[in-house]
Amino acid sequence: MPRPMRTRPQRLWARFFLPALAAAAAALVVGCNERAVQKASIDGGPLPAGLNAEQAGRVLARVGDQVITLGDYAATLERMDEFDRLRYQSAERRKELLEEIIDVELLAQDAKAKGLDKEPETQAAIHQILREALLAEIHRNGRVPADISGEEVRTYYEKHRDEFREPERRRVALIVVDSKGEAEKVLEQAAKASPMQWGELVQKHSLDKPPKPSPTSPLELAGDVGLVGPVDDPKGGNPRVPEEVRAAVFELAEVGQVLDRVVAAGDRFYVVKLMGKQEARERTLAEADRSIRASILQEEIDKREKELEEQLRKEFPVTIDDKALEAVQVPTAAGE
Repeated sequence: MPRPMRTRPQRLWARFFLPALAAAAAALVVGCNERAVQKASIDGGPLPAGLNAEQAGRVLARVGDQVITLGDYAATLERMDEFDRLRYQSAERRKELLEEIIDVELLAQDAKAKGLDKEPETQAAIHQILREALLAEIHRNGRVPADISGEEVRTYYEKHRDEFREPERRRVALIVVDSKGEAEKVLEQAAKASPMQWGELVQKHSLDKPPKPSPTSPLELAGDVGLVGPVDDPKGGNPRVPEEVRAAVFELAEVGQVLDRVVAAGDRFYVVKLMGKQEARERTLAEADRSIRASILQEEIDKREKELEEQLRKEFPVTIDDKALEAVQVPTAAGE
């Protein structure tokens, strides 16, 4: 599917505003002052592209009452992807980049003059971008999978052994009707039907009629609704298979066998056939290694995020008016 085309203002926003907001959030993490959030650091902090303080403070352009310094320009380049930076090797392209930065400033000033920066949607978008940038900074400061030792992986595996056990799965096919009498008649035929005849029964009687047979949906697989696990397996459910039917599937012993009774669930009646089995298995430590490393890193990220949230709640006390919250009326869909 082709990617939607961006307008020029959207491209400028993606190239300059978003990296700038990310840099701002990163600066907030390390406690930089307001000037450092908005501009390249000049006094005592790191300077972009090896510039000294005098070079970084040199004014390249003025836009209204705002200035764009050499430090701002260099910082914009540094925030780019390395492949994007390759486009600005010539003096002509570097001038084009400055013009684009100026356009960004013009758009921002015009939006602010029109009060768009005060719009709730704008404020919400800025808050969300800053949140994501702040969390991204936390993620960057964490470990990578290769930093996790084999002993850590093994310890996690032993502690979470049950998570790596996969119960048996069974593939089910169904004929669904709304009458017990009809279901019993269909069952009588299905019990002695060949795979092709089973498909014909599905096509003729089932309320959940599948598409017409095709190379990708052959007649002998008609009525197949997928896999289920045992009823005590929290991950073994299937929205197309009622719990009563799910339990009944595990009464069958052989693939291809049809259950010798009709299963009632709600106002429907089911003829049940076992189409296949996946035996229970346990993933080995080697098989689980990659997912374990990802899980360990995610736990560390979650912990750091929680610690940051707790720290911020101490610095910026939060109060909630529960009564006001209870009074909120949530709009419903038209006609409800």
